[in-house]
Parts: sequence; structure tokens; C-alpha cells
Amino acid sequence: MAVITKFVVVRNGIELDRVFLVKKEAEAYDKMRDAAENLAAYIKGAGLEIGLDGKAIDTISVFLAKNGPEVTRILKGMKPHVPPAPATGEEKKDETPADTAKRRTPAAKAKPKGK
Repeated sequence: MAVITKFVVVRNGIELDRVFLVKKEAEAYDKMRDAAENLAAYIKGAGLEIGLDGKAIDTISVFLAKNGPEVTRILKGMKPHVPPAPATGEEKKDETPADTAKRRTPAAKAKPKGK
């Protein structure tokens, strides 16, 4: 028989829909939910004259909280990181072999093990 410890985030006496096997991940999720709740309250209390319902504001708040580091970069005036395009397994037609080599991961460029 195996014993498995699971962590569940409880907010206002209600268990949320996610279960975690690592306490640190559960705490990070709880922190993100706190940030989202604070953002939603701030947006709702700002008196903006926009036609968003509470659910839309909550969804936007969760998105902003999940992407906190990128949002912070943007607010500091920096350009956001652009996620890399998904690999298709084919090289781009206008790409040279040198360009392809630059995109390889550090593991592919690692020095061979030796003496």
C-alpha cells in the first residue's frame, strides 16, 4: 500500500479545483490566486466605465497574476519576452545552417566529456 500526500488550496472554506503533490506548488498557486483576487478588487473598485462583467474581470485578473513577471516587465517599460514559435521539425527555407545551429539548446552545444 502506498501513502500519497496531496495538497489542496482552500479559499473561504471552499476547496479549489486543483490538487498538488508538492507543497511549494500549492503555495505558489495560492499566492497567484491572492494576487488575482487583489487585482480584480482593484479593477472593480477603480470606477472604470467599461462594459466588463465580473467574470471577465476575474478571468483577466487570473491571467495577469499568472503572468506576473511578464506584466512587471511591461509596466517597467521593457518589451515582453516573445515565446518561441513551436518547432515543426523542419528548418525555415530562408534559414542557413548557421542560424539553425544558433537555435540549438546548450545541451546540444555541450563540450564532449573527456580527460
